[in-house]
Amino acid sequence: MKVIIVPTDFSENAFNALQCAIQYFDKEEAKFVIVHTYDLPMQDVQLACEEKLDHLLERVEYLTYNPHHSFETRAIAGNFMTQLNNLVDLLNADLVVMGTQGKTADRKRNFGSNTLQIIKNVSCPVLAIPLELEFKSPDSILLPSGLQVPFKDRELDLISMLALCHRSKVHLLHIAQFDQLSQRQIEIKKIWESRFRESEIEYTRHDLGDGTTVINNFISKHEIDLLVLVNSKHSFLESFLKTPTIDALGLNLKIPFLILQNLSR
Repeated sequence: MKVIIVPTDFSENAFNALQCAIQYFDKEEAKFVIVHTYDLPMQDVQLACEEKLDHLLERVEYLTYNPHHSFETRAIAGNFMTQLNNLVDLLNADLVVMGTQGKTADRKRNFGSNTLQIIKNVSCPVLAIPLELEFKSPDSILLPSGLQVPFKDRELDLISMLALCHRSKVHLLHIAQFDQLSQRQIEIKKIWESRFRESEIEYTRHDLGDGTTVINNFISKHEIDLLVLVNSKHSFLESFLKTPTIDALGLNLKIPFLILQNLSR
């Protein structure tokens, strides 16, 4: 059973992310934990949050017909990022799903502040759902990789499950100067091929260039529905997150964006 945490600020953007999470796992056994954090540890604040979560749960129960889906809610006082990571560890969560924007959405930006915090710091994969996205089953999934860092089994399992569930084609995009792979890269590529052997897969090497441009062009050319990036040292995403503003890179974020944290858990 997959354990999926969905933070909410009670906005429609957060509710849309929850709807998408349910649809991504519509054929799987999954527990969805809807969590709201608040700053003031006061009883009346907690009761108000719990009441809102109860109303939210009433809406959610009509979104699935899968008898193997379960839902629970949690209202937790304290720092948002700290409490979220504590919950990830407590539940051994497989995934956090949230909108790229919350209640105070700014259409000039790709990410809200809470989403950026989670992408950078949470200790499990994160699926970010763009503003007002209408769910589409992912026919094509893109994983750009330098083939320098071995993939983690649990994170590959997550992508493999999504690919099989939605019959997705999985693209491995290697942006490199040379065709020839090192022995390490060959082994990493073999692991990837083995893990996705039950799905349609395609390996593409692209000449070195601006990572954002290469990825955006690939997304457009191959009609990619889900972009997967690994958050690790020396990865494209690491440089992406270190920029003064993540929006400066102009990465195409009109499709869902799955971040793997490359952590052993």
